[in-house]
Amino acid sequence: MKVSITIPAHNEENRIGCTLEHYINFFENKKKANTCKYELIVVMNACTDNTLAKVQLAQKKSKHIKILNLAQGGKGRAVIAGFKNALKRKNDYIGFVDADMATKPEAFYDLIKKIPTYHGAIASRYIKGAQLHSPRPFYKRWGSRLVYEPFIWLLFGLSYKDFQCGAKLFSRSTIESIISKCTVMQWSFDIEILYLCKKNKFIIKEVPTQWQDQEGSKLSVFKDGIKMFTSLVKLRMKHPLF
Repeated sequence: MKVSITIPAHNEENRIGCTLEHYINFFENKKKANTCKYELIVVMNACTDNTLAKVQLAQKKSKHIKILNLAQGGKGRAVIAGFKNALKRKNDYIGFVDADMATKPEAFYDLIKKIPTYHGAIASRYIKGAQLHSPRPFYKRWGSRLVYEPFIWLLFGLSYKDFQCGAKLFSRSTIESIISKCTVMQWSFDIEILYLCKKNKFIIKEVPTQWQDQEGSKLSVFKDGIKMFTSLVKLRMKHPLF
């Protein structure tokens, strides 16, 4: 099987080199063991720093790295562009992972091991078996549990324990079925993907993950939290009920 992993990168010059090195080393070993083939699609997400040069340097060492350079920002836009690019080649599974390596390649491989009997597999920090190597701040976990998750259930009927963990993987046929309907370019793009999977009666498995919270988050809890809720309401208006 061949796996395509999109890595959206917005001003990640200080972290992207280490992330690519670890993922390449891990998956090269899997390739040599005839376990799986792979590619990494790094999507420059309106970068204004030296991220592109760092990725180009890594690309010189590995033919498995592909680069997309987007002028417009938005994590959703970057992930969708990566998915569309992956469909141009014979990839069996298509997913994404955050550039900060909060999800190490070993943890992403757990999704690969689970996905053959499902339409998709998503990493979860909040189900039995998950290991958080740095406890998440109280306000992040309980804010999600008491406010964010019930809101998503109310609007979309989705009941996963962790919607925002930055590691998700889908079968090729799943992405082919939903990619043309993906409209969210920034906030809540992963909610839209999961909702479109539900509408198509695809079965998505939540997999306990190993997670390492990273410093340097670009998110503001209050300001970006408001943007997230606004985007969820807009998303609800875009897609008709069942």
